[in-house]
Amino acid sequence: MAAVPNPVSDALRESRLALYAVSVFSLLINLLMLTGPLFMLQIYDRVLVSRHVGTLIALFVLVIGLYCALGLLELVRARVLARIGARMDHAAGRPAFLRTVLGTGGAAPDATRDAVRDLDTVRQFVSSSAMAGLFDMPWLPVYLAIVYLIHPVLGVLATAGAAILLVIAFVTDRVARPLVAEAGTLSGERAAMVDSGRRGAEALSGMGMEGAVGRVWDALNARFVAATSRAGDAVGVSAVLSKTFRLFLQSAMLALGAYLAIGGAISAGAMIAASIIMARGLQPVEMAVQNWRHMLAAHQAFARLKAATAHGPAEARIALPAPRAVLRVDNLGVAPEPGAPPTLAGVTLAVDGGTALGVIGHSGSGKSTLARAIVGVWPAAEGSVTLDGAPLMQWPGGVRGTHVGYLPQDVELMDGTVAQNIARFAEDAPDAAVVAAAEAAGCHALILALPEGYATRLSGGGRTLSAGQRQRIALARALYGDPFLLVLDEPNSNLDGHGDTALNRAILGAKARGAAVVVVAHRPSALSAMDRLALIENGALTEIGARDAVLKALMRRSGGATADAAGGAA
Repeated sequence: MAAVPNPVSDALRESRLALYAVSVFSLLINLLMLTGPLFMLQIYDRVLVSRHVGTLIALFVLVIGLYCALGLLELVRARVLARIGARMDHAAGRPAFLRTVLGTGGAAPDATRDAVRDLDTVRQFVSSSAMAGLFDMPWLPVYLAIVYLIHPVLGVLATAGAAILLVIAFVTDRVARPLVAEAGTLSGERAAMVDSGRRGAEALSGMGMEGAVGRVWDALNARFVAATSRAGDAVGVSAVLSKTFRLFLQSAMLALGAYLAIGGAISAGAMIAASIIMARGLQPVEMAVQNWRHMLAAHQAFARLKAATAHGPAEARIALPAPRAVLRVDNLGVAPEPGAPPTLAGVTLAVDGGTALGVIGHSGSGKSTLARAIVGVWPAAEGSVTLDGAPLMQWPGGVRGTHVGYLPQDVELMDGTVAQNIARFAEDAPDAAVVAAAEAAGCHALILALPEGYATRLSGGGRTLSAGQRQRIALARALYGDPFLLVLDEPNSNLDGHGDTALNRAILGAKARGAAVVVVAHRPSALSAMDRLALIENGALTEIGARDAVLKALMRRSGGATADAAGGAA
């Protein structure tokens, strides 16, 4: 089976030469790390014995050159690793952002699956000294071999010490891995709560919910701190053990070397050199144990990031003509998340160009689910949605978007100018098209009244605007480019009478130019421009037909006493 491509793996493949270069640099760095112990060996066994100053000066000049080369290689390696991290960020940045903002499949965005945060974690680790230490670790056997060459007994001691440190690292991994995963999950939940609290700040303050929500935060934060502490304790104990044992091992090596030197088996210089070489060889292992928590977090983030940014193999697609005839929904079934029970099932309907279909029903009946499925926000679990007979997904997302205008129930504008929001942040969007969309939505005068008109910057999702202003600008965004399919989910929920009039005028204008319009209706005033109505009840389509006929049928069913059957939030 062919591997599923994703930008993270692609970036790593493109960085193979750079990684090979890092490996070569690590080889040279580790060879140059022998400069210190070999210099010391020469000082003890050659210079002090011969008392020759010229030899000392020559050796010292050589050492200066070798250390300069070592520093240069360390600098180059660090920069190459930083470039690899930057390449991963460049390749996976946009998919990670879209995954975080949009979610995957039918799932809603979820801060516990923050791909951008995972990408930051991976990039920071790749650029860190801990990553460089991993490239140094394979050279441990070389250091041990050199110690064996000095004396086999010293080599055995060094090998035993390395084995014990590796066991500590293995135990650290087994103990810390689930703890780090738990801490990561709780960190995501904290981020989600902060995000939801920020969005609902007005309600929290206005209804005096600070104390109650604060108690929920305290409980969640206490769990996070406890999990973080447990993970930190596990890694901390291992780090202290490894450091203490390494210091003991270095002293044990000196003691054993001194014993061998007393017996004449090795020289004093060899004794000290063996201790330093062993310490250098074990340093990456000790560093790995100390950074194990960050290594595990990066490993888990990398796995999540690969899964989040994976995409199916690219398929060659023929450029389809712009739809202009009909929207069809056939036996549509939708579930909000994979494996979740369906909230919509067996829906079949059609909307011809130049007509408008109103979707009505009580709260929670599945109206908004239908709207999301029609525009492709939530994928169909069964059945299909087609434009002029072509399934939605046969158009790439960017192309499909030019044929679709969508006003969601919960309006969120992006940080940017009013003009950018209306133009959907398209590059070089024609000013005339932006103004035309605003005029079609009846909000041109509203925008001109803003401090800088169309250049007014909207920060915080446009929170400085009223809900009605945001909804009318979002309607202009949906109308931008004269899309064939226009789906409006409760478009007048925050509008006054003037806004209702402008909305109906916009719907009539879209019909006049041949658009297929679907409106999820909450207030009866939105139904005046509809040609047909569809009633959704408990996730099923129970009535569809001409507007007046469906309304009469609903009135007969309800005894003629209520118009609520035509409303209800989704």
